[in-house]
Amino acid sequence: MHAAPGHDHASHAPGRAAGLPGGTRGRLAIALGLAFTTMLAEIVGAHWSGSLALLADAGHMLSDVAALALALFAAWVATRPSGPRWTYGRVRAEILAALVQGVALIAVAVLIAMEAVERFAQPRDVVGPVLFGIAAIGFAVNVICLWLLAEDRQHSLNVRGAWLHVLSDTLGSIGAMTAGVLVWAFGFRWADPTASLAICALVLFSAWHLLRDVVDVLMEAAPRELDVREVHQALSGLRGVLSVHDLHVWTLGQRRLALSCHLVVSESRPASALLSDAYAVLGTRFGIDHATLQVEPEAFADETPRSICNLGCLPDA
Repeated sequence: MHAAPGHDHASHAPGRAAGLPGGTRGRLAIALGLAFTTMLAEIVGAHWSGSLALLADAGHMLSDVAALALALFAAWVATRPSGPRWTYGRVRAEILAALVQGVALIAVAVLIAMEAVERFAQPRDVVGPVLFGIAAIGFAVNVICLWLLAEDRQHSLNVRGAWLHVLSDTLGSIGAMTAGVLVWAFGFRWADPTASLAICALVLFSAWHLLRDVVDVLMEAAPRELDVREVHQALSGLRGVLSVHDLHVWTLGQRRLALSCHLVVSESRPASALLSDAYAVLGTRFGIDHATLQVEPEAFADETPRSICNLGCLPDA
């Protein structure tokens, strides 16, 4: 009788592109340029008009710029080859950048919120027409960016994240425009700090979700959108698989999913056929593009890894 050792095998699911298509990268670059230019205009307009709401919207626009830049950076990183030291490549560089971005967003939001509270006690004059005009420009640019990324967000979680950043900033621009109208038409100086606090809430909301996703990746948690129990059931249902254990799913970076597990199998089915089915299910159904599966004959199910290694070295009986 032959005692077959457990073995590892890595596979990339077919059809998964290494990076974003060139057209998508081009639209991301255009959106990034528009967002960056508008952010600078809002900073200048905030100093000109004395509007805190406009400065808060500029801070929120900074989150758009960072999100779009990270999306482009991720597309570039995806094309970089791995090496003897960086065996997974540098896919987690974007995660570290996102961590810095999230912390910076929280710091900006807190500072603006503190200034807004002070302005409630000591209101300042705000040039309403300038506030409205610059905010309207920001709103128009955000709408263009949403349009540029609308189709691509259906095919890329990376682009979808950037699109959601722009969407929240569009709402912030509406708040700044509303404040501009109230100051301009009615002299309601309280509208400016009120809009600032609303925009800060949007910034904190975006930062919270960003940092939550970053922590998930760094802690190697299973992706929130993936049901690990469903993966377990799919693998357990393959013909020849008796049980599944030590199942782990995590994110390498930029939504690139990885999996490792042990499959206890019957000796009646060739391991090559079983592995082919397993990789097909993981790749096509769950989008897992890096899987390591250890196949264990039923006789080894209760053995320790060291015992399996020793037994696997035995010659054919």
